[in-house]
Amino acid sequence: MAEAHDLLDAGERLDAEELRVLQIERLRASLRHAYTHVPFYRDSFDKAGVHPDDCRTLADLARFPFTVKADLRENYPYGMFAVPRERLRRIHASSGTTGRPTVVGYTENDLSMWSDMVARSIRAAGGRPGDTVHVAYGYGLFTGGLGAHYGAERLGCTVVPASGGMTSRQVQLIQDLKPGIIMVTPSYMLTLLDEFERQGVDPRSTSLRVGIFGAEPWTEEMRREIEERFAIDAVDIYGLSEVVGPGVAQECVETKDGLHVWEDHFYPEIVDPITGEVLPDGEEGELVFTSLTKEAMPVIRYRTRDLTRLLPGTARTFRRIEKITGRSDDMVILRGVNLFPTQIEEIVLRTPGVAPHFQLRLTREGRLDALTVRAEARPDAGSEIREAAALAIAAAVKDGVGVSVAVEIVEPESLERSVGKIRRIVDLRTGR
Repeated sequence: MAEAHDLLDAGERLDAEELRVLQIERLRASLRHAYTHVPFYRDSFDKAGVHPDDCRTLADLARFPFTVKADLRENYPYGMFAVPRERLRRIHASSGTTGRPTVVGYTENDLSMWSDMVARSIRAAGGRPGDTVHVAYGYGLFTGGLGAHYGAERLGCTVVPASGGMTSRQVQLIQDLKPGIIMVTPSYMLTLLDEFERQGVDPRSTSLRVGIFGAEPWTEEMRREIEERFAIDAVDIYGLSEVVGPGVAQECVETKDGLHVWEDHFYPEIVDPITGEVLPDGEEGELVFTSLTKEAMPVIRYRTRDLTRLLPGTARTFRRIEKITGRSDDMVILRGVNLFPTQIEEIVLRTPGVAPHFQLRLTREGRLDALTVRAEARPDAGSEIREAAALAIAAAVKDGVGVSVAVEIVEPESLERSVGKIRRIVDLRTGR
C-alpha cells in the first residue's frame, strides 16, 4: 500500500478541501468556455435563464441545463466544438448504429490530459512502468483502443496493440509476448477464455495478472468467473467518448469496491432519471458528467444514461461510483416489470452446466411481450444437466426479477461472438 501511495500524482494527493476549491475554479472556467465558444451552450443557457457567472458553488451547477446524446447528433459534425478546427489533433466518433454518429474532438492538451487519466487508471489497477500491456479494445474511431494505448505508453509500459478480432492469434500473442496486463471488454475476454481452452491451453498458466475491463456493464459474478478461470485480478474501467473515452473512473486493485472518479477533471452528479433532480450521494440514479478541463469539446451536465450511485472514496480521496448496474435505455419493461441484462447475467453465471454466454430475445405473443433467455451449455453438460439448468434459470428469474421467461439451452459456441460490446438484447417485436 505504501508503494502504491508513493506513486500517486499531484491530483490524487489533493485533500477534500483542496479538491473542492480546484473543482469550482475549473467548473466556472469550463462553463465560460462553453458559453463563449459553443452556440448550442449559449442558446441552452440563455433559454434556461442562467449565465456562467451564476455558478458560485458546486451546488449551483444544478441550475444549468442537461446535455443529451441527441444534442450532439443534431450538431453533427462540428457544432459542439469550442476551438477552431485547425487546433484539433484527433477526432473520434461513435458507431452511429442508432442514427448519426456522435463526433468528439481533442486538442493537444486534451490528448495529454486523457493519456494522464488512463495512465492513472492503469496504475490504480496495479500496472507499473515497464509492464507489457495487451490492448484488445478496438482501434479506430472507437475511443477504447487508442485511449488505452496512449495511456499505457504515458505510464511507461510496453504496448501490444492487438485490437479486436483474430482471436486465435491473440491467444498466441499472449503466450509468446507474455503481457502482464490485458485491456479488453469483459465479453471478449470470455471469448478469449473459450479460445484458450479450445487450443488446450490452461488460461491460469499465462503471464496475465491483471485484466482491465470496460465499455459495457458486467457483474460481480462475471468478475469471479474471469478471476477464477484466468487466475488474475479483474478490475473495472469506466468512460465514454462524449466525456473523453476510457479513463474517467477506475477501480483500484487493492479494494475492488467501485470506481474512483477522477474528479479533478470530470465532475459527477447523480440525478433522478425521470425528474432530473440531483440526488444525494448514496442514492441510485443516472450518472451525469461535466468536463472541467476539456478544450475542444467541453460537455456540461451530460446525461450518460448509466445507472449507479456515488459513494465516499476508499483507496483514493475521490468519490466512487458503484459498478454500473445497467443503462436506463437498455432497460427492458416486460409486462410492467423493469429488467436489466445484468440481472440475467448474474443468474446464468451461477447456474451449473451453463457457459457465460447468453442472449435475450424479445418477441410479441398476441398482445403480450415475451422474453426468451438463450444460454449456451458447457461442452460437458449432458441433456439432463441442460434441462435442469433451463428450469433453474426460469425459476431464478421468476423469483428474483418477478417475471416469467422461456429458457433455451443451446449448443456450445452457437451464439454470436463479439469482438467488442456484446449484443445482449435481440428485439424481434413488430413495430419496435
